[in-house]
Amino acid sequence: MRNFYSAIVLLVFFISCGESPKNKKDLEQKKEVVVQQVDTVVNEKRPKKIFRTFDKLTDTTFVRLADFSDGFGYELRYATKNNFLKEKVYECAECYTRVKTAKALLKVNEEFKKSGVRIKFFDCYRPNSVQYKMWKIVPNPQYVANPKKGSIHNKGGAVDITLESLDGEELDMGTDFDFFGKRAYHDNFDLPKEILANRKLLKETMEKYGFWSTRTEWWHYNLDGAHRYPIANFKWNCN
Repeated sequence: MRNFYSAIVLLVFFISCGESPKNKKDLEQKKEVVVQQVDTVVNEKRPKKIFRTFDKLTDTTFVRLADFSDGFGYELRYATKNNFLKEKVYECAECYTRVKTAKALLKVNEEFKKSGVRIKFFDCYRPNSVQYKMWKIVPNPQYVANPKKGSIHNKGGAVDITLESLDGEELDMGTDFDFFGKRAYHDNFDLPKEILANRKLLKETMEKYGFWSTRTEWWHYNLDGAHRYPIANFKWNCN
């Protein structure tokens, strides 16, 4: 789209001026100035996105996080084959949580932004039917919750996350998401200082806003009290 505007504007510009640029550098300089002016006008005319509010919503209502903010990053792995299941188990990539969880996430994300980073999601609410698939592949409660009891993911109170820069560059946490091994443990301090500092920033800030972690997964956080929510199995619409 930017190139399209550039071509049109330059054509009009040089026809109206009745002259051609002296050299390529001159052309590029004039092009950049004019295109910036066009981009400014286009952006001013483009309507701003209106986000939902939590008015009249109970804390237990499920909501789509992207409807309330565009300040997060997303790489929802279970909507792809890039996960330990090696299969796509969500029809489309969406991040749902309970309202109470969403409110806490919005607050903690504002705190992260002060440090020049933001939350990036790997998983949010997870239908209980997906939990059964995971349990079948990895029936180990150290890594996967028994679906009969339900994961806090199934209750809308857990998220799998990392941190990324505001430009979208992930911080180094030492392992990939869903790495089943000691290197992913919170109490493994035999790691480079940068990785330990990144994990500390993630953990301490999440805990400040009511989330708690699990020992074996640096990426997993539960909202305090979310274990009381009922297990859910609804599947969101893919439009």
